[in-house]
Amino acid sequence: MKLRTFNQGGVHPPENKISADIPIKILGVPQQICIPIHQHLGAPAVPVVEKGDKVKVGTLIAKKGTAFISANIHSSVSGTVAKIDDVLDATGYKNKAVVINVEGDEWEDTIDRSDHLVPEIKLEPEEILKKIEEMGVVGLGGATFPAHIKYMVSNGRKSDTLVVNGAECEPFLTSDHRLMLERTDEIMIGIQIMMKSGQVDRAVIGIESNKPDAIENLRIKAQQFPGIEVIPLKVKYPQGAEKQLIKALLNREIPSGKLPLDVGVIINNVGTVLAIYEAVQKNKPLIERVVTITGKKLKTKGNFLVRIGVPAAMLLEALGEEIPEGTSKIISGGPMMGKALNSLDIPITKGTSGIILMDESEAWRREPVNCIRCAKCISVCPMGLEPYLLEKLAEREMFDRCEANAITDCMECGSCSYICPAARPLLDYIRYGKVNVMRIMRERR
Repeated sequence: MKLRTFNQGGVHPPENKISADIPIKILGVPQQICIPIHQHLGAPAVPVVEKGDKVKVGTLIAKKGTAFISANIHSSVSGTVAKIDDVLDATGYKNKAVVINVEGDEWEDTIDRSDHLVPEIKLEPEEILKKIEEMGVVGLGGATFPAHIKYMVSNGRKSDTLVVNGAECEPFLTSDHRLMLERTDEIMIGIQIMMKSGQVDRAVIGIESNKPDAIENLRIKAQQFPGIEVIPLKVKYPQGAEKQLIKALLNREIPSGKLPLDVGVIINNVGTVLAIYEAVQKNKPLIERVVTITGKKLKTKGNFLVRIGVPAAMLLEALGEEIPEGTSKIISGGPMMGKALNSLDIPITKGTSGIILMDESEAWRREPVNCIRCAKCISVCPMGLEPYLLEKLAEREMFDRCEANAITDCMECGSCSYICPAARPLLDYIRYGKVNVMRIMRERR
């Protein structure tokens, strides 16, 4: 059978799925935890607790802001609010967080903590949306876009297909893979919830072919659920990006500046699907997620269910290891799109899919030389852009020309920098140009 994929650009970095066979374990909590109030796309949440307040697991501690795009934040532990302070997070800057002294493990009574599967979907579409919003569910594939907004169909747009992203195309990461193996039933019911909410009759799950066990597992289970289909995909990065995944699965093109809804599609990551199941069927806020900790020099690796706000250092402690000698970079997320951390004290957030420890030989950047005009960056760009040109325009702060050359279409996948034989800092400058162009566009509006 011919495997599907997108037809423009893409690269094939080494997969390094070295933690794929390791089952999910539950990580404990420290004596104190820091929960950032801005761990989603859009406006920060607004704290609704103060120093000295008592909280339980699942207590609302920060309410979504007045902006259209924002999300609620809930406590992942029980205890006393120690302070609301500026704390260093994965952005490299200090941002507001609720600091909680942990006392016991008392949960809100409204949360169903049993292992009992709840297949019957009692809520109506509007009630499902409200519940997803209330429980602070965001996209767990990396972008952390508030999940309820994706289902707000307006302006005459109508969706006909739900796409479920099980590609997990980033090297090293295996958290989604493990979820598809260990939480299959919940994922299937979550898909049904999303189909009901989006009022669609068809769902397509895309999984790259390097996860044959997950493909087989979900295919067997999908036979019990009408309208759900599992489609294997060719291994190619960035297959998990929404435009590329929709192209691969449905052969639909999303025009520049448009959204999946504009071509009749709703799309969510498998981790988000599970979070939606737990929110709707178990009344459980998004207070934990599965995180991969891995690296070639680590003797052991792992996939852990981690409470939001736990410091990344606890993942390493759970492996019984210290930072290996020669480690040059610690990355939050995947090696292609993740961010380098300057400390393992950084708290795990809703968007943290993995912690990767990279050796100096892997993380070392070659000294850049002059562009040799090989056009490799153009050939691998999945958005059909000209990265070499955007780099030069951004470097010279020619932001009007950056905008004219569609710099905002860049998804920052890093394929151009990965393939460049001259080691040009393409993505660095493109990010710089993109931020400034978006600022100018906001000011213009």
